[in-house]
Amino acid sequence: MNGKSSDELEEKRQVLSFRMNVQSYTLIIALILIGVLFAILTGGEFLSSRNLSNLFTQMTVISILAIGMTFVIVAAHIDLSVGSLAGLTGGIAAILHVWFDWNTGLVVLVAIGVGALLGLFQGWWVAYRAVPAFIVTLGGMLIFRGILIGLSKGQTIAPLDKNFKMISNSYLPYSLGYALVIMGIVLLFFFTWRNRNKRLEMGLHVSSPILDYGKLFVYSLSIVVITYMLSRYHGLPLPLIIVITLAGIFIFISSKTAFGRSIYAIGGNKEAAALSGINIKRNTLTVFVLMGALAGIAGVILTSRLNAATTSAGDMYELDAIAACVIGGTSLAGGRGYIVGSIIGALIMVSIDNGMSMMNIQTFWQYIVKGMILIIAVWIDIASKNKTSVA
Repeated sequence: MNGKSSDELEEKRQVLSFRMNVQSYTLIIALILIGVLFAILTGGEFLSSRNLSNLFTQMTVISILAIGMTFVIVAAHIDLSVGSLAGLTGGIAAILHVWFDWNTGLVVLVAIGVGALLGLFQGWWVAYRAVPAFIVTLGGMLIFRGILIGLSKGQTIAPLDKNFKMISNSYLPYSLGYALVIMGIVLLFFFTWRNRNKRLEMGLHVSSPILDYGKLFVYSLSIVVITYMLSRYHGLPLPLIIVITLAGIFIFISSKTAFGRSIYAIGGNKEAAALSGINIKRNTLTVFVLMGALAGIAGVILTSRLNAATTSAGDMYELDAIAACVIGGTSLAGGRGYIVGSIIGALIMVSIDNGMSMMNIQTFWQYIVKGMILIIAVWIDIASKNKTSVA
């Protein structure tokens, strides 16, 4: 009887694993198809080294916001204020830098600190006063935009000095870029090998080595090709390195720490998480603090890229971040989300914007297309969840 039950559990685990893999491959295939389609429609210009470099630079702000938003949604909340918060923190950085002549390093720290403090403010209302996150962050969206307009007096704050502009407009030397890529690939193979050995030692199911290492080979080849294409222009953009670093940190937090596992437990079943001793209020507060800090980083990068702070900076970015998460497989019901998927989702959203702009398609069509993509992504999430429940 126990053997039969164990076999059934293993079969269900394999089915869920298969569905996760299908979802991941679907994202990658969708991204490839988008690239091929726009390359054909733009005469190959979409996949040029120059445009790819611009594309990866443009995606960084949404990607950073999507990393934090993944944690927020996994915890079964939402944050509608991240675009306004990024605009505010970037504006504060520009004001201190341009009007008060503060150095770049200090204003970056201040922007991140302000983001974290405002995240703490919102998280306190959600966690300790039980006000729905939708309402708190909707209010925050209006408050932060109002503060930005008040502080800047409705002016565009520019120009920034060379050091500040370099944050979003500098590139790694070719040799250093390739060295980091090779190091990253080696680490990917090492961690895969170590994880396989640990699972074997514990008697757990392990996929075929051909399948595991074959996937890694394909991923590594793709990374090398992208690095080569970017190096043909100026090299790896510094903002892309920032995104990869933050993604690595938050992937580690989500999968290897008690806090990360607690967030998934809270989003999956809040009552069960409370009964197991998880401090729901403290963890919820921490999620919003992290989201605020990431919004601060995003605000600095956005201001650096634009070489100015404006009152409209970050407008509607919260919707792009949420869409990126949902497209990447994060469930709006909570309990499930993938940072890598969210970053791919951000790349898909930015690719659509970039490709349609290159084709001189009017802006209103871009909003319509992105809105439809968000609706379809949520429908797919609901449909897949229903199928899983039936299974």
